[in-house]
Amino acid sequence: METNKPKVIQNYEKLSKEIQEQIKLFYLEGFSEHLIEFTNHKGELVSALPFETDEKIYMVRMSVRKAIELVDQDSDYDDDGILLSSRREQYEEKYASDDDDFEEDED
Repeated sequence: METNKPKVIQNYEKLSKEIQEQIKLFYLEGFSEHLIEFTNHKGELVSALPFETDEKIYMVRMSVRKAIELVDQDSDYDDDGILLSSRREQYEEKYASDDDDFEEDED
């Protein structure tokens, strides 16, 4: 893991649609069970959803209540808070890494 990546603390709504979709793909069963707490630069305790891309480390600021609300109101998730398989397949195809196109030679 590269340690020189910029760290970004941001609200979910302010993230790009692409980052939001990647987060949904990573957290297939919602966000609330994956929140962590940390102390920000002001000394305040903050809860956030960690998410890392090749370029940045995101701490997506949200409370447990907000995390549940986001999933409940998102049509990409079913009534049980699970990402719909059709959306999962769509996002997997959209964000498939080029590395996935190559199989490892086992000679």
